[in-house]
Amino acid sequence: GFMHCSYLIQMLVAALSGKPIESNEPPKSGFTLIFFWARAIMSLGVLAFCLTVTIKALFDGKTTMWAGVPNAVAVILFFLLMSVVGLLEGMQIAFFAVAKIRKEERGDNFFAKKTCELLFKGKGRNLPGFMIGRQLCVVSCMFVVARVTSLEIEEGEENIFGVSDGLQNFFNTGLLGAIITTILGSISWQLVASAFPIAMLSNPFTYIFLNICLGLEATGIASGAWVLAAIHKKIAGFQRDEVYIGTAEERAAKNMGDDEDALHLGAGHALKLPGFADGAPDALKELFSKDPSVREYIEGYMEESAKKLAEAEAGEAN
Repeated sequence: GFMHCSYLIQMLVAALSGKPIESNEPPKSGFTLIFFWARAIMSLGVLAFCLTVTIKALFDGKTTMWAGVPNAVAVILFFLLMSVVGLLEGMQIAFFAVAKIRKEERGDNFFAKKTCELLFKGKGRNLPGFMIGRQLCVVSCMFVVARVTSLEIEEGEENIFGVSDGLQNFFNTGLLGAIITTILGSISWQLVASAFPIAMLSNPFTYIFLNICLGLEATGIASGAWVLAAIHKKIAGFQRDEVYIGTAEERAAKNMGDDEDALHLGAGHALKLPGFADGAPDALKELFSKDPSVREYIEGYMEESAKKLAEAEAGEAN
């Protein structure tokens, strides 16, 4: 639960955007809801503590940041690089989310279109190319972030907030910086991007950093990754998803749906409603989230209908 405040950030972004978070999980209630909020509040307290100690150390010049860098600049670099790393984390989630949907479903925003055109042009080589360049960019940023968030107390200096030497040694391990980076520079951005991938694509910085990452990949510094991937592909016999399931446009043209024989029915297996929740009016989606009994009733009704249909087909076959 140390990272649960990431969910709070996702909820905050959803509230500010006015768009509900769509999930296949039923709304939390009872003990599950209490346990969730207890962990979220605990995580928020841990994050606040880590930020307080780290920022205090930055303003006091008690980190491993290079000596020539002013303390105020170190603080700015801290938040700037965390935002860059977080954006790159969210970009990969958003890119994979839109990779399997039709072109017309990717939004009409100028930057969303430009990003998708660049990302998926040709044979789609730019998507794995971005992954390589993204990793190079993240590693470069984390090299600086590690120096910014690692505490170091010179001999004879007072500990942060005057804590004991034992606690100061714990601060010096870098764990506080790791928690901050994981929450604010990774998980939160991933959760937001998974909920709002089109909004992530519509961000002009997404297009800018896509070009930067592709430029880094083009330098060839990490081109050995292509060789290793090709060897793995050859040994395992991998093929593109389109070979097995076709493109999103081909699937839509063929009206391909779920394989009824592969659906798991019965206790513990709620029936998936293909396209129902996505196409439902906003008022009905809101009712689902506020009243779990409505969702349970509809799912139960659909499951019972599916069972009756299966029994009827079995009877006809006999």
